[in-house]
Formats: sequence, structure tokens, C-alpha cells
Amino acid sequence: MASDNTHRSYSIIPCFIFVELVIMAGTVLLAYYFECTDTFGIHIQGFFCNDADLMKPYPGAEESSFVPPLILYCVVAAAPTAIIFVGEISMYIMKPTREALIAQEKTIVTGECCYLNPLIRRIIRFIGVFAFGLFATDIFVNAGQVATGNLAPYFLSVCKPNYTGMDCHFNYQFIANGNICTGNQVVVERARRSFPSKDASLSVYSAVYVTMYITSTIKTKSSRLAKPVLCLGILCAAFLTGLNRVSEYRNHCSDVIAGFILGSSIALFLGICVVNNFKGTHSTPTKQKQEDYRGLPLMTFPRVESPLETLSAVTLVFKKHNGPTPADDNAPQIITDCGNLTLDFKQLGL
Repeated sequence: MASDNTHRSYSIIPCFIFVELVIMAGTVLLAYYFECTDTFGIHIQGFFCNDADLMKPYPGAEESSFVPPLILYCVVAAAPTAIIFVGEISMYIMKPTREALIAQEKTIVTGECCYLNPLIRRIIRFIGVFAFGLFATDIFVNAGQVATGNLAPYFLSVCKPNYTGMDCHFNYQFIANGNICTGNQVVVERARRSFPSKDASLSVYSAVYVTMYITSTIKTKSSRLAKPVLCLGILCAAFLTGLNRVSEYRNHCSDVIAGFILGSSIALFLGICVVNNFKGTHSTPTKQKQEDYRGLPLMTFPRVESPLETLSAVTLVFKKHNGPTPADDNAPQIITDCGNLTLDFKQLGL
């Protein structure tokens, strides 16, 4: 193995185990507490009597949706992982891309017999960052839902408020009492977590991350449209997932837009700032090509004559022609080719 393609490091394994894995475990644990426990209480938000925006029909359980949560979560987690895994192996198998990959990524030597291949490093890095961002997106979404307590479009249909003792003769009457609901408390609690849309956030995060990977790493010389069509198809699927939430009255349009912004922002941050647009960490600088000035337009400047050069030329012409002495008052003027200047020998003092 060539020495210029290796880099010795004794800290990469301890840093991976005691820093990165600990951070990843903490992120997963926090996402679990948000998702599966009631550790964080939901903010109880009030509503107006007979609010038309909250009286949409109940669409049913999440499992009855056109895009069930189980299928959605499996796709947003497994599809990018499979694409990155297959893409990295394919690039390492093909010789031209393997040489470029080895030039960007050095083999890490962690001991006398431990080597970290560039292929293994890239797969762990890209998939690990993707998994971290997926859990981080889930945490941001759950934190937003818990903090705002925004009501779903079907809230009044499942809340079934008891208006006894409430003055709801006018629709602008605001009700802040959180114990007014008589419906199923589990469904009511779910209806209080609408902003931002989790499905929209996770789907667009996964789509933006994998499209950034495809556009940055996969090179196609024979076809110009295959890669854009693939990327736009993935983004379109995420966009339709958000529209489905609005069409089924499970989220407001603002909830879906906020989810799109949140998911795409996290994906762009991780893709640009963390994994450096999926480039190598030890990319070799390219040699600068010598600039070729042939064919470039040239700028011309006016010629400035030196008085000494003009005087020397005049003296040389005079000696060749053996003309009259410069002391003669009637000495003729001699025209030179140096700047088309007319000189009088008497004025020059010769």
C-alpha cells in the first residue's frame, strides 16, 4: 500500500466510540422520550366556538391514511440508506471512480494491523450523519408540537366540547378551558399535535439528503436527464406526502409548509456543513493549469518616445548624410522615423 494514501491516527476509534456514539445514543434516547412517553406535556391551546377551520371531519386513525406512518418511516429510513450503500460500493468497484475515491479519502491506520478502508469510512460517515439528522428532525418536530399545541383541522370533531355553561352564542367567543372536551382523550391529544407536520418534515429531509448525495457523487456522462429525473421524482414523492396530509384534513397547509422548511433546512445543513457535499476529507489539490493567452484580445497602449532615443537617432542620420553642422543658423530640419518628430538642430544646441 502506498504510503501517500495512508494516514496514521490513534484517536479516530476512541473519538468514534466515546464521542460520536454517545451523542448518537443521546439523540435516539431523546427522540424516544418525545415519541413514546408523556415526559413532556403538551401545551393546551384554546379555540373559538364553532371555528370552521377546526370542524373538518375526522379522517380516522393514522394507519388508515393513504400513506401509513409505518410504511412512510420505513421508506424514509431505508431508501436513502440503500441508495448510499449501493452507490458507494458501485463507485468503489469501477476503476475510474475508485481511483478518484482513493485520491480523496486516505486509508486510516489505527494500529499495527488495523486499517480503515475509504469505502468503509464513507459508508459509515454518510449513513451515520443521515441517521443522526433523521432523529434530530423527529426531535425538532415533536418539540414544536409539544410547545405550540396547535390544533388539527378535525379537532372539534373529536373533542366534542361540552358547551354547557359556556357562552357560545357568538362564534368569536374564545374558550381556554382544556377540560371541555368529552371525546376520546388519546385522539384529542393527538389532535393537539399538528404543527409542524411530522410526515412532511421526515419525508422532505430524506428526499433532500439523498438528492444531494446523488447529484454530488454519481456522475453520468452518457445521459444528461437520468439523474435529474431521479432526483425530481424523489422530491415529488416527498411533496405529495405533504399534500396528502392536507387533503385528508390531518394537517393545516401552514403545518406542512413548516415541516418542509424544517426538514430541508436540516438536510442542507448536514449535507453542506457536516459531510462537505459528500466530498473526501483529504482531497488532493489539483495542479493549476498554465494560462494560455493565445486567442485573447490584446490591449494596445500609445507609444511614448524617450528624448535620449530621439536625439541618438537624429545624430546617426546626420552623420550618414554629412549634412551641414548644427551650429549653422540655416541648418535644415531633419525628419526622423522615431515618433514622427520634427527637430531643429539649433534648438537642440548641437
